[in-house]
Amino acid sequence: MANLTLVEAVNQALAWEMAHDDSVVVFGEDVGVNGGVFRATVGLQEKFGAERVFDTPLAEAMIAGLSVGMATQGFKPVPEIQFMGFIYPALDQIINHASRMRNRTRGRLTCPMVLRAPFGTGIRAPEHHSESTEALFAHMPGVRVVIPSSPVRAYGLLLSAIRDPDPVIFLEPKRIYRAFRQEVPDNGEGLPLDKAFVTRPGTDVTLINWGASALESWNAAGELADEGIDCEVVDLATVSPIDKDTILESVSRTGRAVIVHEAAVSGGLGGEVAAILASEGLYSLEAPVVRVGGYDAVPPLARMEYGYIPSVQRIKDAVHECMEG
Repeated sequence: MANLTLVEAVNQALAWEMAHDDSVVVFGEDVGVNGGVFRATVGLQEKFGAERVFDTPLAEAMIAGLSVGMATQGFKPVPEIQFMGFIYPALDQIINHASRMRNRTRGRLTCPMVLRAPFGTGIRAPEHHSESTEALFAHMPGVRVVIPSSPVRAYGLLLSAIRDPDPVIFLEPKRIYRAFRQEVPDNGEGLPLDKAFVTRPGTDVTLINWGASALESWNAAGELADEGIDCEVVDLATVSPIDKDTILESVSRTGRAVIVHEAAVSGGLGGEVAAILASEGLYSLEAPVVRVGGYDAVPPLARMEYGYIPSVQRIKDAVHECMEG
């Protein structure tokens, strides 16, 4: 059992599935010879050859279109978009073709592709490298959106995403690519999609998060425990579709909810979670739902990015507000 970082767990999952399924192919910008800018695909070309792991031009629309075509013809493509901020030229292929393939062909064709992309802030990157626009894809019927927040979940969720017969957008929080390690068994066992994970049980307030914000949520929960506030932490993991049952069950136990995400608050998925609680969990709530997110502005450059990311202190302040509500 290896002690892996999140990015190493991604690599391990890709290697397992490629070794056990010849239809899986990996491609994208610099993923072959160089092993990707974050080394998520390092060593795969050497193991599986240049026909199954290959570099592409800097053309995201082509990468997505090639994936759709291959997916309908018996392959399981796992393309990489180098940064989420580069994904927008691919939207036409994702919205108009990948997401609609099953519906358009009345089930004759499916589109088993997994489009991977590092996302979020925290690495002192230039413009267009720090996007958190997962809500765009969550609004597309026919596409799953999966966001792991730990090495164990990165491994298991990626395996399940590749095995899914429909398209998956797999967003990897690059700020925590190497933030911590976990023991990850390389046993080929996937984790369930469409399922949230309770990563810390608690009784006073539910912290709902996904992606890199899980790290601040865990740390805030630890500090709040010292104050006598017992937080339950829920990692959505799949943000489309959202696991309503786990959210509602958690808030029925705690009576309060704070939603944490790195994306801008306006139009963010936190609003969807709050709407679920308002429409289906209202009688469980003892206080208004509080959201903590990025600001309604373009992610800033390096010097200011940690003022943009929801901090442990901002999460603690939100919990105090919720407890007093």
